[in-house]
Amino acid sequence: MPLIVVTTSPRVAPGLLSHRAWQALSEGPVRTAAPDHPHLPYLAEAGVAVEVVAPDPAALVREAQGGTVVWLEADEALMRSIGHAAVALEDPPVIEVVPGSYDLPGARLLDLVAVMDRLRTSCPWDAEQTHESLAPYLIEEAYEVLESIEEGDHDALREELGDLLLQVAFHARVAQDRARDRDKGGFDVDDVADGIVDKLVRRHPHVFAAVEVDGADEVSDNWETIKAAERAAKSGGDAGSVVDGVPMGQPALSLAAQLLRRAERVGIPAEPPVEGLGGRLFELVRQAHAEGLDPEAELRAAARVYRERIRAGESAPGDAPSGG
Repeated sequence: MPLIVVTTSPRVAPGLLSHRAWQALSEGPVRTAAPDHPHLPYLAEAGVAVEVVAPDPAALVREAQGGTVVWLEADEALMRSIGHAAVALEDPPVIEVVPGSYDLPGARLLDLVAVMDRLRTSCPWDAEQTHESLAPYLIEEAYEVLESIEEGDHDALREELGDLLLQVAFHARVAQDRARDRDKGGFDVDDVADGIVDKLVRRHPHVFAAVEVDGADEVSDNWETIKAAERAAKSGGDAGSVVDGVPMGQPALSLAAQLLRRAERVGIPAEPPVEGLGGRLFELVRQAHAEGLDPEAELRAAARVYRERIRAGESAPGDAPSGG
């Protein structure tokens, strides 16, 4: 006879179980060590009696020798103890693990939302943060993501993306405190996700609708056309300027490059807008754009080489030029 262990995911709504799990729960007495297991009310409603007991692996496997026993939820330590108790018997029962529910991709994001909610309500520092106080961290984490990409460090990239994701969740949780009054700009993390999902579906009609495209260039052209229509819809029919929406707070090289790309779409000449050093820098950005290069990335790469040269000079002071 088997000992059936039914497992569930805390990230799936209680009461939603697989067909095999419901079958298993009717095959023998059901026991659990969790008096607050979220599925208990739903099992009771379905007529499944669950006895809450202290886990005794040896007793469980001995009982399963004489008939089917169902255990609801077991962590790794309990499963090891059950296995050890079973192999100690001359005639051990079959141990079957039945997934009652399991995580879908993205399920751990629910944990992030829950942790962020706990921090916002229980941690004095987290509770007093605002969008304005968090803004420097958002910028810092974005640059750390960029650095891990430039260094090709995928382990660091995973960690830094998590730090950046925290900033998104944090800002959404701050806004949630205003959610009862939408006139004050309240929203929550689901509103954030809903907005980007709608935008991605809307801007990819070749994926989510019947539009056909011939290559990535046509996808890009369609994207810009859809964005222009969105701007017009927001402004009551006025398509606005091609440079609307360009974030002026970004680094100057990236800003100039983005403005050049926007100007190119409407045929505006890429001439230096001012004289002096600013104009010369702008001309360098224009040259990089003409060569298909990212001026921000190029300068960052040169800065990294220069940093290593400085380090090399510091480690060999005898080779450094003397002051005059």
